[in-house]
Amino acid sequence: MIYKRSSALFAEAQKVIPGGVNSPVRAFKSVGGDPIFVKEAKGAYLYDEDGNQLIDYINSWGPMILGHAHEPVVNAVVEKAKKGTSFGMPTEIETEIASLAVSMVPNIDKIRFVNSGTEACMSAVRLARGYTGKEKIIKFAGCYHGHSDSFLIQAGSGAVTFGSPNSPGVTEGTAKDTLLAIYNDLDNVKEIVDVNKGKIACIIIEPVAGNMGCIPPKEGFLEGLRQICDDNDILLIFDEVMTGFRLAAGGAQELLNIDADIVTFGKVIGGGLPVGAFAARNEIMNHLAPLGPVYQAGTLSGNPLAMSAGLAMLTELNSNPEIFLSLAEKTAYLHQGISEALGKHKVTHTINRVGSMISVHFSETPVTDFSSAADGNNDTFKKFFHGMLDNGIYIAPSAFETWFITEALSYDDLDKTIAVVEKVAATL
Repeated sequence: MIYKRSSALFAEAQKVIPGGVNSPVRAFKSVGGDPIFVKEAKGAYLYDEDGNQLIDYINSWGPMILGHAHEPVVNAVVEKAKKGTSFGMPTEIETEIASLAVSMVPNIDKIRFVNSGTEACMSAVRLARGYTGKEKIIKFAGCYHGHSDSFLIQAGSGAVTFGSPNSPGVTEGTAKDTLLAIYNDLDNVKEIVDVNKGKIACIIIEPVAGNMGCIPPKEGFLEGLRQICDDNDILLIFDEVMTGFRLAAGGAQELLNIDADIVTFGKVIGGGLPVGAFAARNEIMNHLAPLGPVYQAGTLSGNPLAMSAGLAMLTELNSNPEIFLSLAEKTAYLHQGISEALGKHKVTHTINRVGSMISVHFSETPVTDFSSAADGNNDTFKKFFHGMLDNGIYIAPSAFETWFITEALSYDDLDKTIAVVEKVAATL
């Protein structure tokens, strides 16, 4: 495929945008080459500025669960835009989508809308600290909760060692309140809690990790976290920015039958527009201003265009629960086909899958946490990525990102993808 216009556009973008992109992973630094500039998209396909059609497996990093330019969502946004795009005042549609979301998700009574997943997770942690009166948090190495200072922390050398910033601009003071744990390792979490008795406000986790590739929780892991939190008066926060309204109508809480104390949302809940949210039971949410002392605000929070897109998306998902079964079946079909194609050419790999999230790791061992994900062969991934792209398949330009399956994908699309995997595997 030819990407002359994309390359030219990237060169122009670098003159006025840092790195030429507004989010780092888009720059292709981890895979090499120039990023693809998209002109438009429809259903399961992207159309780039050079006229190439690509089968899309990132789907705007998750929101396009029903496909790009999904007609009910587009129509809802267009009609709402005709009446005004922003007011900074309450609107009825905010209550409509809030009521629907609360009815779909287990164990929540109220929800507050914000503008991004980062805002949602940042606000959830602030709420947890305000509610518990404690300052420290536990997060897991490899889990991404946005670019708020508290989350940009790398692991120390053990449970008693504080994290240290892995981005300039994050202060040591902020870092000392973030404790790093190992995903899927309950003993590690218990050790951290024991060393910091009475100091931990919350544990925040992706119940199914998506930012070190797709990594499912081991059997009993989330149940163990729930028990640790109950025993130590710690709030359990599920970051469902990726999994919410994707793995089930009620997200990972419903699929895995585990109740969190606070849940954060993004991606699907906005129908493709910039939306985040956080939710909890009444006794926790009522600590938020204007009812309580924990402050959180946003001029564009509850924006009518975003609310209309999200309401249209959630309405369809709530009305058609069979979509989640269909998505899981398509993802399982893709999993089997990719594994057989790579196996045919003796390409070392392991595949993780939960619902409509899936990732291919070029690793000899199971991938269960950030360390095992990092052990994968990144050179092989780079060749795989560009081989897929050259044959019309767009996957995440990073070995540490999950693929997202959309209902718009046909089985013909999946068969074409599997055939391309087999073709590329012969070159690895």
